[in-house]
Amino acid sequence: MAVLKAFRGVRPVKDKASLIAEVPYDVINKQESRDKVKSNPYSFLHVTKPEIDLPDTVGQYDPEVYLKGKGNWEKMVQDGMFFQDEKPCLYVYAQTMDGRTQYGIVGCASVDDYMNNVIKKHEKTLPAKEEERMNHIRVSGVQYEPVFFTYRHVEEIDAIVSGVIKNEPEYNFVADDGFGHHFWVINEQEKIDRLIELFDKIPNTYVADGHHRTAAAALVGSEKRKNNPNYTGKEEFNYFLVVHFPDNQLYIIDYNRVVTDLNGLTDEAFFSKLNEVFEVEKIGAEIYKPAKVHEFSMYYAGNWYKLTARKHTYDDNDPIGCLDVSVLSDHCLDKILGIGDLRKSKRIDFVGGIRGLGELKRRVDSGEMAVAFAMYPVAMEQLMTIADTDNIMPPKTTWFEPKLRSGLVIHSLAE
Repeated sequence: MAVLKAFRGVRPVKDKASLIAEVPYDVINKQESRDKVKSNPYSFLHVTKPEIDLPDTVGQYDPEVYLKGKGNWEKMVQDGMFFQDEKPCLYVYAQTMDGRTQYGIVGCASVDDYMNNVIKKHEKTLPAKEEERMNHIRVSGVQYEPVFFTYRHVEEIDAIVSGVIKNEPEYNFVADDGFGHHFWVINEQEKIDRLIELFDKIPNTYVADGHHRTAAAALVGSEKRKNNPNYTGKEEFNYFLVVHFPDNQLYIIDYNRVVTDLNGLTDEAFFSKLNEVFEVEKIGAEIYKPAKVHEFSMYYAGNWYKLTARKHTYDDNDPIGCLDVSVLSDHCLDKILGIGDLRKSKRIDFVGGIRGLGELKRRVDSGEMAVAFAMYPVAMEQLMTIADTDNIMPPKTTWFEPKLRSGLVIHSLAE
């Protein structure tokens, strides 16, 4: 059963929270980060992407990067930007986008739950990215960024959260991307104890977004155990920072593809092969968004097309074979366009649905890309079924938005 642990969060002072809070390290590049911090010296990017404060000659994985991050963090604490709650608490972190708000419970998950597969995963992780995040935790002794988990909703948990949010939030602001962020502290012991009891009845939680950060936190905890043979299991390094959102409040956004060329095919040959896989209907210049599962849209040479997968291309009884991303990858990207390994090919790029289908059109019209494909989003139940059956989703399948802001609460491994 799932472990939820209260902890003494390290949090920004109230009047600086909106300035400190930032997007996760992996959704913004170095130059974009540098541009952002020019107008905001309080930005948490100085901590999560400390390479922005170093010369470009310093590599991303250079030890100097991790030391700089630790130094920037310690300076923010010394300057009075952060304080630590006096007693272990849980928290509610809510996000608002397009008039819809989702409410997550912030607490610590267990390293044991990760190792024993109580925490379910649906993506592969890359060792180099794991190691980078592990080094940040090793050097700093803190977990700067929470990870995004989900669970099958529980009515009593929802009711407790509904009671908490009737109070004035500790932090309440709209970020520069237009998304609202709201944060409450749960310090009543009775509510904390009951939430912990309720989570203990939940069979599994699921990594929704942040597989590398999850793996890094769990692996550092495991490493510290090996280096501390007399550990009791109650030390903070046995736990890591998570925001748990109920599944019925979450929506997965489409994750689309753009391809540089037609693999040497003529227009006639390309469309002939497409017709073997899809029913192809020309829509015209107006953007077309897929309306249901097994329906795709394609933008090519100034026109949008509706593509409906033929029945032989999918298996609705197979958790992976039923996915539209599998249909597109196996029957079109691989067999027609010659892109077999999505992780390594330089002929393909991925565009989160948050950018809109206009971004696909722009990249093709610019000549950068030859063709674009948009998909209907994966459902939450599909994600959890894949994780429950210990399957792995194809690369770049899910996109969650809004992203969790880093810097609203930090987990110290020291206490």
